[in-house]
Amino acid sequence: MALNYIWIFFFIIAFVIGLFKLLFLGDVQVFPEMINSTFEMAKSGFEISLGLTGVLTLWSGIMKIGEKGGIVDIISKLIGPFFNKLFPELGKNHPAYGPMMMNLAANMLGLDNAATPMGLQAMGEMQKSNPNKREASNAQIMFLVLNASGLTLIPISIMVYRAQLGAHDPSDVFIPILLATFFSSIAGLISVSVYQRINLWDRTIISYLSAMSLLVAGLIYWTHTLSPENLSIFSKVFSNLILFTIIISFIILGLLKRINVYETFIDGAKEGFTTAVKIIPYLVAILVGIGVFRASGAMNFLITGIRWIIDTVGINSDFIGALPTALMKPLSGSGSRGMMIDVMKNSGADSFVGKLSCIVQGAGDTTFFVLAVYFGSVGIKKSRHALVCALIADFVGLTAAILIGYLFFH
Repeated sequence: MALNYIWIFFFIIAFVIGLFKLLFLGDVQVFPEMINSTFEMAKSGFEISLGLTGVLTLWSGIMKIGEKGGIVDIISKLIGPFFNKLFPELGKNHPAYGPMMMNLAANMLGLDNAATPMGLQAMGEMQKSNPNKREASNAQIMFLVLNASGLTLIPISIMVYRAQLGAHDPSDVFIPILLATFFSSIAGLISVSVYQRINLWDRTIISYLSAMSLLVAGLIYWTHTLSPENLSIFSKVFSNLILFTIIISFIILGLLKRINVYETFIDGAKEGFTTAVKIIPYLVAILVGIGVFRASGAMNFLITGIRWIIDTVGINSDFIGALPTALMKPLSGSGSRGMMIDVMKNSGADSFVGKLSCIVQGAGDTTFFVLAVYFGSVGIKKSRHALVCALIADFVGLTAAILIGYLFFH
């Protein structure tokens, strides 16, 4: 229901602001631009879905091989105790654990093309055991919020953009991004746990979170010793090596289990294609709402209002230039990326606001896109507390990004 109200909000606010600009500012182009945005975003939504179809078909087939090869059992032994505490309603050895873990790992490594199909596979498996098919289960909400909080260990794409735009040290935002996105993920985990009354002081949860924190700290320390060139090479090679290793490992597991690997792949690929088609209406709907909201000038009004408030109370407002990137991030990945690039072009890749825009870009994920695609793929209509918790994670990630940006670069 929350997503329904947000979608309506986009259109009503866009209409009110458009009417204001037409009647009081004489902007005769505002409504043509808003209508054009509906066509452009509808086309964009279909093109994104079309592009996702091939990738989803491929990885659904690969995941089916892994599932029949026994990867779920292997992963359940590694992270089963932790996931049993976070997803109590799924029980032990649930088939969603395999693709769920791989989705989170792919997101951490910045492998978006692999992360989405695995996430949709996990959502589909959880939907099979969901007693109310139209309402998101606790497990689906926990997984979606962890996914939307966007924990990223290696933000390679942001570093590449910084290098292309002339940054002296493209990787100088690496640690700030890692810290900001870590706080975002922890906030998402805590907020969902509060709603679902999960005991975060449980010894198992504390042990796993402590181990992950130490792993992140160790990665920060080690990567800090690498040169920007070596870090970029390591990121590209390591990420893609892991991805191809997963494919080969699944195939080998399938051979050991003596299944027909090719036929199993085809069966899974068919499921992936069907899922991709289901996503199209949901994705078009949310993107059109976002497009109208942006084309009306609502985003500019919001930024102007925030700047006025910050200046009025006497707080340093140097961070305001990065807010368009931050506010666009939950709505549109491509939109926020465009904002980030625009800031670096106009202010400089090594300026404070240029670096801060990169940090806020990496601090979270496209919350509304994730909700529309993941819940839409299994026909969920009622998201319950998923959106609230995801937005809490976004807010904490943004706040952490700004504070960390000041700490490192101001």
